[in-house]
Amino acid sequence: MMEWWPAPAKLNLFLHITGQRADGYHELQTAFQFLQYGDKLKFTVTECADIVLKNDLPQVLAEDNLIVRAAKTLQTFTKTVQGVQIELIKNLPMGGGLGGGSSDAATTLVALNALWDCGLDEVTLANLGLQLGADVPVFVRGRASWAEGVGEKLTFITPPEPWYLVLFPRCAVSTKEIFSASELTRDCEPMTIPGFLAGKGSNICEPVVKKLYPPVAQALTWLAQYAAMPRMSGTGSCVFASFDSADEAETILEKVPDYWQAFTAKGCNESPLHLCVKDFEKSLNVTAN
Repeated sequence: MMEWWPAPAKLNLFLHITGQRADGYHELQTAFQFLQYGDKLKFTVTECADIVLKNDLPQVLAEDNLIVRAAKTLQTFTKTVQGVQIELIKNLPMGGGLGGGSSDAATTLVALNALWDCGLDEVTLANLGLQLGADVPVFVRGRASWAEGVGEKLTFITPPEPWYLVLFPRCAVSTKEIFSASELTRDCEPMTIPGFLAGKGSNICEPVVKKLYPPVAQALTWLAQYAAMPRMSGTGSCVFASFDSADEAETILEKVPDYWQAFTAKGCNESPLHLCVKDFEKSLNVTAN
């Protein structure tokens, strides 16, 4: 039986803004890919209905925690009478653009759907996830995706799966501040999936973030010494570059200044969470037989 469930990081391989809607939300185009690295969660099902997160995040109010909100959303929707105690190992930095909170929420939905035996399909779970945040559905669906709308319209894609070096310059970027900036480009020409796979696209938010958050600019400049086209992930402060092998990525990792956090990880088009669900289902079949 599963002990720890993965909540993998994601990278936005590019990010364009093609318009702004009447409700203030931005129309986006982006591509998501997962990493074989992230947070971990452990779920202990209880017979009482309480949802308990045993190690709260000090920067996040309990009522705002996406893990607790995800569990309560699923519990209410399915009228589940069971509860759960949840433990979290937090590896992904907050405000880094790696989707840590959204990934934690998605793993909570997917894991508890299995452990509570709710029986919801992937599409229904993704729709529940959208109530929690625009990035949650891609983590629920678990495949590298081309995304449009506010990030919820997904088309599965299969980009290359290189090794990545990811730098966190120890600052948290406010997405709200970036999307509110008057100088942000909001009229990118719509791009196609073949165009992206051929190497087109950039992160349109980078100029604004670099201006407002100098540590991000410094990290991009440093990484550009060793890799072509280093890039920000989403509107977060983490920057990344791709390499052909683990050895290449590890060689550059050893050069990273001590005042930054950094890690290497393999890109993957199928989420580690998806593979975990398959293993869980196999274990149930073995037990049943």
